[in-house]
Amino acid sequence: MLVSRFRCPSKLRYTRQWGSKGRSLHVPAGAAAHHERGPRIAIVGSGPAGFYTAQKTFREIPGTVIDMYEQLPVPFGLVRYGVAPDHPEVKNVQDTFEELARSPNYTFIGNVKLGQDLPLTLLAKHYDAIVFAYGASKDRKIGLEGEDRPHIYSARAFAGDTAVVVGQGNVALDVARTLLASIEDLKKTDMTDYAIGALAESQIKHVHVVGRRGPLQAAFTIKEVRELLQLPDVNFDPIPADLFPPNTKALERPKRRIMELLQKGSPHKPDATKSWSLDFLLSPESLSFSSASSPPELDGVRFRKTVLSDPESPASGVTFANDYKTLSASTLFRSIGYAAEPIPGMASIGCNFLHGTIQHDGFGRAIPIGTEKQLSTSQTNASVYCAGWVKRGPTGVIASTMTDAFQTAEAIVDDWKRTVISHLPHRAGWQGVKADAMREGQKLDPVHWDQWHKIDAAEKHIGERHGKPREKLGSVTSMLEAARA
Repeated sequence: MLVSRFRCPSKLRYTRQWGSKGRSLHVPAGAAAHHERGPRIAIVGSGPAGFYTAQKTFREIPGTVIDMYEQLPVPFGLVRYGVAPDHPEVKNVQDTFEELARSPNYTFIGNVKLGQDLPLTLLAKHYDAIVFAYGASKDRKIGLEGEDRPHIYSARAFAGDTAVVVGQGNVALDVARTLLASIEDLKKTDMTDYAIGALAESQIKHVHVVGRRGPLQAAFTIKEVRELLQLPDVNFDPIPADLFPPNTKALERPKRRIMELLQKGSPHKPDATKSWSLDFLLSPESLSFSSASSPPELDGVRFRKTVLSDPESPASGVTFANDYKTLSASTLFRSIGYAAEPIPGMASIGCNFLHGTIQHDGFGRAIPIGTEKQLSTSQTNASVYCAGWVKRGPTGVIASTMTDAFQTAEAIVDDWKRTVISHLPHRAGWQGVKADAMREGQKLDPVHWDQWHKIDAAEKHIGERHGKPREKLGSVTSMLEAARA
């Protein structure tokens, strides 16, 4: 089935449905449809976007069957890997996902790389719908010469005493807080022993968190700032008064609270051994390296100063000044966002990937490549949808991802309710994909939910020995060994 949603010039909405013979069936939006089964859906990605899409679709369409594909042997995406270790409460959403995974209509298929282990055309053949919800895993680069050297953004060797974090979102503040936090406190989290060991050997005493714009335009939230300001034995360098808007009381409440908090800062602690600062109106220009070591080590970051085009607007842009500032630094962390990458073969199923996102209609329905005539000859294509960061870009938190995923699920539900099931071919889902892959000689080594539980148990067991919630296994090989135990 290929379902596409259009808006006619008359603004009459309708769904185009392709029957088993490729006929175009136009059903008015209000027309009733006879349903004998629920849709069989492949969700690509097992993070919050994938699980929330599954949750709402299960709730709205009885008989829905969902197979969730994940390239790693473990689920949960950024809930597992992207939440700061000292924010364990954020990971409680995993309990909701675990409950969903107990459904007999749900199958987890981990350790399968689509486009490499399996062609997307097999999914298009064996499902009514495909939902791409795999997020954004590619780290955006600043674009500076020497940026790819190991000591840039690596937590392996903190030889010097100063770190620079480029970016002023919540993740940047998470990085700063982790660098400044007590090792004893970090040992109680699920941070890996490897990372804790590297931080324990760190000599970093000061962290610069640098942004191109001013305090009013920064992307962090009040919770993240407050946590950093409340770190014991850590001082905060005051922000110059002239960087704040002249009338903070006129701001909307969320921004006003952040401005007031930053203006207040935190009491100076005479015995503090570490400190941090928010450095504004600086754009990274170049890196400098010491020639006294081999290989050369980072010793500074040169910034070009910027000027706000509209200082009293949270959305203000910047222009570049003819002035520069260099910050000494032994380590540089990038925190300027992420970008999704296309899965090989997307174009073959009519999916248009452009500038880090899948092109869609605003509600999660992928906008297909090609002309209507070309698409009408395809008898086996599934409908294609997207959710999460691959849909809207790498912005927002788990709550906004849930809202976005629910919107995509509503599009699926709306389209399915207008589908004449009797015109659709049988969809075999994972069993059909697996059978075709075997016939074509493709070797798969999938990890299913019961095997994920073995990995989970192994991590918790190792963590218990170290007095922490879990010790995450650090390689796919070790995960697979636990899964097969």
